[in-house]
Amino acid sequence: MGQKVHPLGFRLGFVKTWNAKWYAGSKNYPILLKEDVAIRSGIRARLRDAAISRIEIERSTNQVTVTIHTAKPGVVIGKGGAKVEELRQVLGKTTGKVVKVNIFEVRYPELDAMLIAENVAQQLERRVSFRKVLKQTVLRSMKSGAKGVRVAVAGRLGGAEMSRREWEREGRVPLHTMRADIEFGRAIAKTTYGTIGVKAWVYKGDIEPAPRQVTQNAPGGSTSRPAAPPLPPPPPAPTPLVTPSAPPAVGV
Repeated sequence: MGQKVHPLGFRLGFVKTWNAKWYAGSKNYPILLKEDVAIRSGIRARLRDAAISRIEIERSTNQVTVTIHTAKPGVVIGKGGAKVEELRQVLGKTTGKVVKVNIFEVRYPELDAMLIAENVAQQLERRVSFRKVLKQTVLRSMKSGAKGVRVAVAGRLGGAEMSRREWEREGRVPLHTMRADIEFGRAIAKTTYGTIGVKAWVYKGDIEPAPRQVTQNAPGGSTSRPAAPPLPPPPPAPTPLVTPSAPPAVGV
């Protein structure tokens, strides 16, 4: 049986990177981690209808840079940038530091797994048939250029007494291939008869990892191999011999 590993955590440091880029010691780490959770939950609570894909956090000495990837940047920015400024002030009070907010637009929301999962969850909350939602979502993503899509829902589907798990897939989703560029997202649909979990996988192709370079401080890195001697020049090509043609015989 294959073990269920998080597709992004499985590829960290290989073809994926972290959403939080900072370092702290053992004393400050839990404080900053709790602060990160408060920042993410606060942003998603205030901008619930902004179709936020992911939130990246970078830290320096006295500054926190928050990057919001959203499919609706106009909702996040607001009229004249009023919402962004208000959000920056709220995050500044939460962290007690200078907060810088960057906004990036997600141009293809049909290829973003987080937005796909949230879209499916919103439709399930409106009591749309889950089979219809799964088929339409997968087809829409494949038409947008994805090489493989898989969407799964689990819970009391259709209000049934016993919960079950259903899923729809198109194309290929190689979860065991390290260099595969796979986006993963999940959301929760809060219905009147319970919660339904939604998971989405999107396969966009393979990423060739950068070749590793041996540093000079690495063991065996200081002793460099001697350079190979230059190859001798190739010999000149032989010139073809031209034999004079015999004069034609003249009749006597």
